[in-house]
Amino acid sequence: MSSANPYLKQYQKNQIETASPEQVLILLYDGAIQFLIKAQTALDEKKFERFYNSIVSCQRIILEFMDTLDMEVGGELAKNLYKLYEYLYNTLDTVNIKKDRAKMEEVLKHLKALRETWQKAISISNAQKSAEMIEKTTDRYDGIEDDDDDEDYEEDLV
Repeated sequence: MSSANPYLKQYQKNQIETASPEQVLILLYDGAIQFLIKAQTALDEKKFERFYNSIVSCQRIILEFMDTLDMEVGGELAKNLYKLYEYLYNTLDTVNIKKDRAKMEEVLKHLKALRETWQKAISISNAQKSAEMIEKTTDRYDGIEDDDDDEDYEEDLV
């Protein structure tokens, strides 16, 4: 397993380095969710060092979300997201101290919902970009006249 590990790490590094900002966002949510799942397992197994490390890793991702919010561009939405991320971060502090499974489930639920919301927003944005590109392309070809060469081509085939 350890011999494959360097290849897996290189693949993951390449995946992140070549990803769009939107893909990186989703990968970060996936990571935060996976860390909480690992924390749940570690708590069940009473492996408290692994539990602690998983919670802290999740908190680091949440801090990254907080740090990358642009309050000027994002306005009220960014401020509300910041407050939610701050709540999740602080809740994980409580989880870490009290080993509170219910609070951990709450954070996990929020992270999954946020991931799903961002994924939908990215899909809508990509669909709009594709539609705009198609519209621009068809606008370019609207001015080109068809000289009915299709009939000549069909006759050549017969």
